[in-house]
Amino acid sequence: MPSILLDTNILIYTFDPRDEARQEQAIAILLKLEAEEKGRLSTHCLSEFASAALAKLGLSADEIMDKISDWQNAFPVFNLTPQIVLEAARGVRDHMLSYYDAQIWACARLNQVPVIFTEDFQDGQTLEGIRFINPFAGNFVIDEW
Repeated sequence: MPSILLDTNILIYTFDPRDEARQEQAIAILLKLEAEEKGRLSTHCLSEFASAALAKLGLSADEIMDKISDWQNAFPVFNLTPQIVLEAARGVRDHMLSYYDAQIWACARLNQVPVIFTEDFQDGQTLEGIRFINPFAGNFVIDEW
């Protein structure tokens, strides 16, 4: 099975008690992908998580640091590179993506990760070989991944 890049929304839902079903699903996804060594993260997503967790979820800096440390030990983390920035800009130009969505796509594309779990794209859409899967869609089955 392919490796899977995890978008920020999955990380956020693990701490967001307002939607218990999504929280449980996000935790299940992280545990499964860690156990099967399929999950991948980007520094961009970890940074977005830290910002959102501070501003919206009320986590302390210590809690955020602990969680990011756990995740970087559990999953390979792709750095943000000048090539990813350029490829993201191309994604904006050629595919009319928002810049930060394009950056996630560019990270997956340049690191040869064929699947992104995210809510931010049309479920099942493929863009230059990168497939977007909404893991919170009603038809999503974690065991198929």
